[in-house]
Amino acid sequence: MTEDLTSAAALPEHAVRTALLELLAARGTLTSTEAAAALGHSSGLCSFHLRQLARHGLIEEAPPVDGRARPWRLPQPRQLPSPTAEFDALARGLEDESYRRWLAHRTEAPAEWQQDEAFSAVLHLTPAELTAVAEGVRRLLAPYRTRDTDPAARPAEARPVAAVTRLFPLLPEER
Repeated sequence: MTEDLTSAAALPEHAVRTALLELLAARGTLTSTEAAAALGHSSGLCSFHLRQLARHGLIEEAPPVDGRARPWRLPQPRQLPSPTAEFDALARGLEDESYRRWLAHRTEAPAEWQQDEAFSAVLHLTPAELTAVAEGVRRLLAPYRTRDTDPAARPAEARPVAAVTRLFPLLPEER
């Protein structure tokens, strides 16, 4: 199924990847250096996420303009996976990979950025409460979402931070 890139349901739930896909849709082709300048991230971070998007078929390398630049573009013809269980698994895999990369390299980050605020909890909720908790998390994060596409809205010390929430019922163990 062909999806329009502007459809939020078709985009991965990761701020940098979402911003890169939107930028590619607007510009056609993009290098990691151009993405970094447009989004206010490092070229290394943009390069990492561009490679992840390419690895999963969401973008592809474009023909180079010069010998050094590595431009990227949306697949020709434009197709994104439909928002199915397969796409959900892709998004979860990218989140897990990003977290493993963080754990492996966190000591390289400046001291004030080495903390990890990951946590988990088992809650006993009704279906309505599960929905309410998810909505509460979305509302809590909403004021920061505009910073994805508006570098001027970011405080100078702000850095991209993954916010991953997974709320799901625990199934009984099989015996």
